[in-house]
Amino acid sequence: MPEFAVSEEKNRWLRQKMAELGVREEDLEESFVRSSGNGGQHVNKTSSCVQLKHKPTGIAATCMRERSQSVNRFLARRELLERIEAASGVITPEMKRVEKLRKQKDRRRRRASVQPTQPAPDK
Repeated sequence: MPEFAVSEEKNRWLRQKMAELGVREEDLEESFVRSSGNGGQHVNKTSSCVQLKHKPTGIAATCMRERSQSVNRFLARRELLERIEAASGVITPEMKRVEKLRKQKDRRRRRASVQPTQPAPDK
């Protein structure tokens, strides 16, 4: 497995997570395209956006968050592993956090639309 421009601890975590889920590097189809958005001339000249596809499941992930292709390769793999985990029915702490935030927003939205407005005072 390639080493990415992140800490050794993160590289080790990625290897462990891929082994845990049974995802092999040979199962991944990786392509690089030019990013869009912020980053100026640098992103217009380099192919730093990473598109990753897991061949056995057909699950795909795209990452163009950073200017560095190596960091985007790591982030795309991390996102792909999260999606594979979600598809297998395993609930991760990150999924719990996102679900909790979604419920809070729904509650606030309902509360805001239900509250009656006070009538204007008579003159």
